[in-house]
Amino acid sequence: MTVLKTNLIRDIRTRVAGVVVGQDVVVERILVALLTGGHLLLEGVPGLAKTLLVNAVAKTIGIGFGRVQFTIDMLPSDVLGSEILDQATHQFRIHKGPVFTNLLLADEINRAAPKVQGCLLEAMQERKVTLGGKTFLLPAPFLVIATQNPIEQAGTFELPEAQLDRFMLCHRLHYPTADEEKDIYRRQLNMGLRRQEDGGAVPKSAFDMIEGQPVCGISDLVEMMEQVQTIHVSEAFTEHVLRMVRRTREHPALEVGCSPRAGLALVQAARARAFLHDRDYVVPEDLFSLAEDIVLHRIRMTYESVARGVSLRDVLEEIMREV
Repeated sequence: MTVLKTNLIRDIRTRVAGVVVGQDVVVERILVALLTGGHLLLEGVPGLAKTLLVNAVAKTIGIGFGRVQFTIDMLPSDVLGSEILDQATHQFRIHKGPVFTNLLLADEINRAAPKVQGCLLEAMQERKVTLGGKTFLLPAPFLVIATQNPIEQAGTFELPEAQLDRFMLCHRLHYPTADEEKDIYRRQLNMGLRRQEDGGAVPKSAFDMIEGQPVCGISDLVEMMEQVQTIHVSEAFTEHVLRMVRRTREHPALEVGCSPRAGLALVQAARARAFLHDRDYVVPEDLFSLAEDIVLHRIRMTYESVARGVSLRDVLEEIMREV
């Protein structure tokens, strides 16, 4: 790995840490998604800086960024775009939606109706969108980072298995530690006001801390993606992944196991994590670190197991010990 790319990763982490306190693992997961072209689902209660974090990473790397706030009354055209009749020429023209970007933040995706959730399937899997009978390729790289609140159920629609499987990673955010939370308070108290041209002012927020000048661009990101593809994956590591994925299909406590897409995600994500940790080969630690984020949202318990109080984490830990 070149020193230049190692420094870029360090600079990205440092810049984001200047905006968001803690959440180092989440930043790593976002970088894994970026370097592999995978999609990421972030689960967490409101107020854990999910939107701020994605925004900060996008601005730091200097890629196209789009944000869609999902609501129950949304239509697929609000995401993908639509045909619009031009009154001057009496011809239909294509109006491209916010999905035509490098990084799409689908905020509170589970608040949208299944019809809107489903409109992202083609974009996430094939990196293209069909509008007015024509197919349009999405910008490259392209990935979706979606957020959802796992606690509140009113006015939400659970993501179907087919869409959950499109997400390479599903990371669950936790509350900050006491020291981190104290640092958050301290930063906010020292931000001051943002004065506006009309003479007014509003208190600054963490979004004002995001610097406009990126530390790298798409060309640097593509070079790093190319280096990730050269990370060595041993036969032994591949065998461990295969055994774990197939074990999820055979475990008596599970009704639905992992598809081959989960195994591919584990291998590719392990490559990216090795790159982020300045290694040119994967190690078992990569598998153990990523397994929860890649596997848990793809498996389903049997009714009997749920009734006995068995959790998905318990089953995954058992499978990992066997592997």
